[in-house]
Amino acid sequence: MKKYIIAVIAVLFIFTMPFIFSEISASYEEPYNVLENPLPTIVLATFVGVLIMFVWLLVVALKKVQVLEDEKNGIAPEDSKNNFNVWAKELIQKWTNAKEIDQEEEIVLDHNYDGIKELDNSLPPWWVYMFYATIIFAVVYLVRFHVLDGNDQETEYKIAVAEAKASLEKYQETATDLVDVSTVTLLTDEKDLNRGKAIYNLNCVACHLADGGGSIGPNLTDEYWILGGGIKNVFKTISEGGRDGKGMVAWNKTLKPKDIAKVASYILSLQGTTPANPKKPEGDLWKSEE
Repeated sequence: MKKYIIAVIAVLFIFTMPFIFSEISASYEEPYNVLENPLPTIVLATFVGVLIMFVWLLVVALKKVQVLEDEKNGIAPEDSKNNFNVWAKELIQKWTNAKEIDQEEEIVLDHNYDGIKELDNSLPPWWVYMFYATIIFAVVYLVRFHVLDGNDQETEYKIAVAEAKASLEKYQETATDLVDVSTVTLLTDEKDLNRGKAIYNLNCVACHLADGGGSIGPNLTDEYWILGGGIKNVFKTISEGGRDGKGMVAWNKTLKPKDIAKVASYILSLQGTTPANPKKPEGDLWKSEE
């Protein structure tokens, strides 16, 4: 009874694990990225390991059944091993067409060079089959690229490069990790602004106050900017720092570009609000180029 239970569990495991793995993989954007998402890889490795163990146990069981069958037919274990050796030799013979040493006299050629004799061995079948495969490949290649005017390697390379560039440009449009001064855009999504507010409250309130009215740093709610307003200038100021010797430190070593874009967008969302104790305007009146 115990054996049947184990067998049922093994079968259920083998048939259900692919569905479980597909569900786990679907929950990740990059399921095969081991460093970022190790769980799918661990599940897959576990499944393969159990499957290999199951196959090994099956082979052992079949071998044991064969031994019992041989014993039933009066075949000794030593004879079974000899049968296996005979089978292995026959397989090697089919794949090499080699002659036994005691049969080499049948294929000795008349050539004799200083006592060195030449054998008329035929080519191994595996080598012959591979040679035929190369001929078939050559015919298909000839028809594909020279008769039907298929793309040659240079053309395929250019197409692949063009597709890669287009894919990279598409990725850069949405990849916030790659944002810089030239590509940053104003973020208006509530989730991004909440993240920017959290970063602002953690790093900026000491100099600009929670409502952006300004303390050591300038007022962020008016239309006057020391180093220019707008998302690009604010992003650059946060990233690279303010004026030498008396301005804000550079945050590009502390914050990721996507977080700098979010906090810059949040700061710009404070424009037009009324802080409790606003600091006097500093810098120049900023007018958007748009």
